[in-house]
Amino acid sequence: MFVVLFRYVFGGAIATDAGSYINFLMAGIFVQTVIFGASITGLTVATDMQRGIMDRFRTLPMHKSAILTGTVLADILKNALATLVMILTGLLVGFRPEATALGWLQIIGLLSLISFSLSWVFAIVGLKSKSVEFVQQMGFMILFPLTFVSSAFVPTSTMPAGLQAFAENQPVTLMVEAIRALTLNQDTGDFVWKSVLWCLGILIVAYPLAIRLFKKQG
Repeated sequence: MFVVLFRYVFGGAIATDAGSYINFLMAGIFVQTVIFGASITGLTVATDMQRGIMDRFRTLPMHKSAILTGTVLADILKNALATLVMILTGLLVGFRPEATALGWLQIIGLLSLISFSLSWVFAIVGLKSKSVEFVQQMGFMILFPLTFVSSAFVPTSTMPAGLQAFAENQPVTLMVEAIRALTLNQDTGDFVWKSVLWCLGILIVAYPLAIRLFKKQG
């Protein structure tokens, strides 16, 4: 729906330097898909906690970290499927990527790393939440502004000065610009390694914290 909406409703009014607006748009759609998909981890964890499923898992002879890790990896696979659907939809409405085979490997790797790191953040949200509704609200409050106040859907140069400064220096924009440059076979500059550093930084903090919270609750 986002692909079709932005392609045919807003696309004619938005000028970019990527040629067709759909070629500019799809990188934003890819990143939006994986970061919103990462929030599903929080919903899954919160739901399983409420239903007592996590308590049953704790009684099984397995390492406790495997329970959360399995949930995160399952959600990464769901994100991969959702991204594939986005690619096919984009191709149907005019998306014409120019990425090389190596470029596609980098795109897949970076999107997987984004999904993996953010899933651990939402695992923490799910563990700390009292309800599934709270996880949904937190996902909206965190991800919605980060996604839309970025270069995902429009060039940041069109934004007011203060908003532009924020948009150009927040992680979602770095990730979108990295994926955009790779899909269009352009110079990636420092976007890729900065995106990787952001993901690793998030992971270094979120992973041990999520595991610690899970063990503490057990």
